[in-house]
Amino acid sequence: VRLVESGGGSVQPGGSLRLSCTTSGFTLDNYAIGWSPLAPGQEREGVSCISSGDGITYYADSVQGRFTVSRNKHNNTVYLQMDNLKPEDTAVYYCATALDQRERVCSGVDYPVNGRLEIWGRGTLVTVSS
Repeated sequence: VRLVESGGGSVQPGGSLRLSCTTSGFTLDNYAIGWSPLAPGQEREGVSCISSGDGITYYADSVQGRFTVSRNKHNNTVYLQMDNLKPEDTAVYYCATALDQRERVCSGVDYPVNGRLEIWGRGTLVTVSS
């Protein structure tokens, strides 16, 4: 089971990036995927999650209307489209899932939360600066 993030880079404020979380070793539709940035000097906190099954999505207030999460089961990839980027979006972005059957869905942006059978990628750096 593996998650690999890609698509990070440096952009100016107002720019866009599309992050990818490529998964392997499990059926993507059966698991939720969360995105959590880690900025320097701050704690990692979730900004978006796409749940298993019907794919309900959740967004933090800080990114609502600017970020869009989606998934493509054919290539086992979850995307985070980031538009109108701001300097405060600068962070290493991680995607994660939980293989525990009790945590197949997300009910908010903080996911996973229970610390059981969590799988995290290594992150991709997003820098927003003029």
